[in-house]
Amino acid sequence: MKAPIGIFGGTFAPIHNGHLRLAIELREQLGLERVLVLPAGSPPHRAAPSVPTARRVEWTRLAVRSEPGLEIDTRETARGGPSYSYDSVAALRRELGADRPLCLLLGDDAANQFHTWHRWREMLDLAHLIFVERPYEPPSPSPDLVALLRGRRVSDAKALAQAAHGCWMACSIPPLAISSTRIRRLLAAGRSIRGLVPDAVADSLSVADIDALSRDEDPAYD
Repeated sequence: MKAPIGIFGGTFAPIHNGHLRLAIELREQLGLERVLVLPAGSPPHRAAPSVPTARRVEWTRLAVRSEPGLEIDTRETARGGPSYSYDSVAALRRELGADRPLCLLLGDDAANQFHTWHRWREMLDLAHLIFVERPYEPPSPSPDLVALLRGRRVSDAKALAQAAHGCWMACSIPPLAISSTRIRRLLAAGRSIRGLVPDAVADSLSVADIDALSRDEDPAYD
């Protein structure tokens, strides 16, 4: 029996402590061997961030470099076209083998839109789905998603290691009301973001970064 590997994607404009705590808490709760953190290159569900992709990758690298069990995976930024999660999880499935359990980590804000994702119905053929409560958006899954998930729920993390894919689990973590949207608004107002993002990320922000982040729109989820 192999320990599951977590997959956590996002635009990360910028990556913040809420993202890190979600990855760390779930790695510990679920007994994940590691969590792969995937910055999106060209997010299909929102306008591309104003800040350059290379900067978002660098912030992600700075954020996870001191966190055991968290690794950056840059395949979505290296790949052309829309950054579909299905393509990334399918590639990981091919690389890691048919027997390795994979867990796709989703906040409720992303899960509420999951039924609009590319090839979302096939995701359970590749990975388990882990839905995590977020403090600012209650769960509201689509009826189609509810129907797809029926009969697949597990409540013990040990079950995730006994199958490579096909289950789902709801998790909760101590709430941290941090979002990239709020951080961008604070930056636009000239206010401090200390404590909301890793110090290494805050220290790396240039005037051009702050200007680009301040111009970004507020996506449906962030």
